[in-house]
Amino acid sequence: MRKNLVKIGLVYVGLVLSALAVADARDPNPARFAHEIAVFSDLDTKNSFPERANLFVGSSSIRFWRTAEAFPGKPVINRGFGGSEISDVIFYYDRIIKPYSPARIFFYAGDNDIADGKTPEQVFEDYVELAGKVRADLPDTELIFLSIKPSEARWKMWPRMEQANQLIREFTARDPKLGYVDVASLLLNADGKPKDVYVLDGLHLNAEGYRLWDQALAPMLVD
Repeated sequence: MRKNLVKIGLVYVGLVLSALAVADARDPNPARFAHEIAVFSDLDTKNSFPERANLFVGSSSIRFWRTAEAFPGKPVINRGFGGSEISDVIFYYDRIIKPYSPARIFFYAGDNDIADGKTPEQVFEDYVELAGKVRADLPDTELIFLSIKPSEARWKMWPRMEQANQLIREFTARDPKLGYVDVASLLLNADGKPKDVYVLDGLHLNAEGYRLWDQALAPMLVD
């Protein structure tokens, strides 16, 4: 009897710890990006932005992407801010997405979310929320999810990132205004391991990594 009680107690403790682990994966404070978003707003007040543009938005993979150089002659807006999660993009949606009424949104995030302890399901749910806002406010805009990329620095997290990618891929397949581009496999070699396409931190892409992305996306941008 006593052994059974001990076992039950251990199971209970395990469940509590699991619940706490999930609870700890809360959205970070979006106020940490107040300055970056203010810079975007200042740019918008001082400069005109193209109508029906290709909007690139998301985390550092977008921020470091020289999209204007990569896609010359195309109307491009870049609103990437490094370290951001999908929840941050949702919080600042009215300032970094909605005002532009873009023709297409190329969205990359989820990488930092997983690294911050969020589950694939949380990443998926956040993306569904963002997609819902875009579909409600910008019904003519196409929202294209760029798959979460593998990296040397976060290789142990890759299985969870793959799960999030799969959930989002299946979701986007049900709506013609939602798209999914597998930019992750471009960065893997024949053995399924990361290619030499990262800078020294093992996380962010180097010029070759972005060249692969440029080639994949170039045919998808609107004029």
